[in-house]
Amino acid sequence: MRRIAILVAALFSFSGTAHAQMVRAQDPSSVVRALQGAGYKAEMTKDESGDPLIRSTSSGSNFAIFFFGCTKNVDCRTIQFFAGYDRDKSPSLSQMNDWNSRKRFGRAYISDKGAARIEMDVDLDDGGISTKLFEDNLEFWVLLMAQFEKHIDS
Repeated sequence: MRRIAILVAALFSFSGTAHAQMVRAQDPSSVVRALQGAGYKAEMTKDESGDPLIRSTSSGSNFAIFFFGCTKNVDCRTIQFFAGYDRDKSPSLSQMNDWNSRKRFGRAYISDKGAARIEMDVDLDDGGISTKLFEDNLEFWVLLMAQFEKHIDS
């Protein structure tokens, strides 16, 4: 009987540890911790509607992480990496179409003010993703940002 109690306690302890290591939109601080653990700054704030918003940088370029599917500014479901670029010369529609036709991830568009924008969604619904998978998505995002900057400056 004692062995069963120890086994049950160990299982509960393990499941709590595994849950704590998940990056979840329902827990914006888990996104902050994952960013910081990967060596990025992470400033937690709120967007215009009061939903969580994280600001960060990579290689001197600012980006944001928006939270979506929130209920009353909490219990969010997904996140979106976002970067905007105001350049002296606006990129052409042809440049954006070229990007979108060749890239599977990281959709690009031109804002109503002529600024280049790039976004990448990450679904964290139903329990989130591991820190390792979040870091992989983050690494991919940073690579996309660098490629996009080069694309719009060419």
